[in-house]
Amino acid sequence: VQLQASGGGLVQPGGSLRLSCSASGTIFTANYMGWYRQAPGKQRDMVATVTSDGITTYADSLKGRFTISRDNARNTVYLQMNSLKPEDTAVYYCKLARWESYSSRYRDFWGQGTLVTVSS
Repeated sequence: VQLQASGGGLVQPGGSLRLSCSASGTIFTANYMGWYRQAPGKQRDMVATVTSDGITTYADSLKGRFTISRDNARNTVYLQMNSLKPEDTAVYYCKLARWESYSSRYRDFWGQGTLVTVSS
């Protein structure tokens, strides 16, 4: 599985960005996709995830500003980020977690990361 993320960049506080991540390869139906972020000197944290059935989860602190969605036909996940703040500055990574029945566990695949900088 390969993941290609795009959409990062420099945005002013209060602005918006939309990230995209397309997956290719052997994906399987049972999976979830998500966005994680890592600020300098900090651990990587979950931003939002969405299952193939469309069930979403969000980091509590980001509810209402960020929206995750996916297009199953295109194996693509999106992250709409609104009302951006300087503290949202981070490298954003997409992940696909593929359920593997032979091991009864998810196997994670990561994209390369895209930098989001929120600054005036």
